Amino acid sequence: MKIPAGKALSKIVKIINSILNNAILIIILTLLMFAGYALWDSSQLYQAADKYNYEVYKPVVEDEGKSFQELQAINPEVIAWLTVYGTNIDYPINQGRDNMKYVSTNAEGEYSLSGAIFLDYQNKSDFSDFNNILYGHHMEKKAMFGDVGSFEDKGMFDTHKYGNLYVNGRDCGIEFFSYVHTDAYDSFFFTPAISEEDRAPYLNDLILKSMHRRDIGVTTSDRIILLSTCSITSTNGRDILIGRIVDETFIDPFIFEETDDGRIIQRADARADFLSSIPKAFILQTGIILLALLLAIPIINRSRRNVREARAAKEALMKEFNKAE
Repeated sequence: MKIPAGKALSKIVKIINSILNNAILIIILTLLMFAGYALWDSSQLYQAADKYNYEVYKPVVEDEGKSFQELQAINPEVIAWLTVYGTNIDYPINQGRDNMKYVSTNAEGEYSLSGAIFLDYQNKSDFSDFNNILYGHHMEKKAMFGDVGSFEDKGMFDTHKYGNLYVNGRDCGIEFFSYVHTDAYDSFFFTPAISEEDRAPYLNDLILKSMHRRDIGVTTSDRIILLSTCSITSTNGRDILIGRIVDETFIDPFIFEETDDGRIIQRADARADFLSSIPKAFILQTGIILLALLLAIPIINRSRRNVREARAAKEALMKEFNKAE
């Protein structure tokens, strides 16, 4: 039996449409898989760098640093603990025999792309040098030193003035007085060993190169600390937050406040800013997945409808063929 030309053409068109729909569906599903993997991979990387992984080791007065000592037992190259109030910077500090080890090794001494916060290998481990340099990755969700770049905002710099350094079994305060954006190859900033006669010129030049600064009376007899990380705003750029290490400690004004009678109490509004902690990559990847799903659903429905129509057309042709027989 000869099938009418119109019906044959209609069948061909339906087959072509079905092939195109399936091809588009495969592309969308592939994008979904890649986006899902990227989302999972980013989540794994962030989780490895999350400060809460180390919270159990954080030295506190109640246990006299016992948990911190446990971390040092796991990795003897853990030398201190750094906290910058009002940020996610709240990590143990390591020091290796060079400045490469902790680029890809975590505080517990295990391989990790997120690395660890570490002190320049040329510095004394007790932070007794004039110029103490810390390094850390700039990561999403402001993990590791991801919050350092936030100090480019003048409001952030003006409101986040203090931190804490736990070293050699005692707490020291940190007063931040400068924020600098510079180049990775600017050896001026990355020189741990500065002689006494070079300290005054160093401080003067540091202040001149500062994007933001405040006068706290830093002198050549002080100890300063540099928090350095990669910048996301320029190639080979470095963001550096600079503070002075002092014997006096400061309360965290984002968690505690002092009452009129001198008592220290927890602030009623102390809470984590959840929305600000969501990384841009997470939002983008989630958006891609949702968009892909929205595109896939009508294509899947259209493919099902085409299959039903093709099946019905086939049955109709078979009936006509049987009648002709």
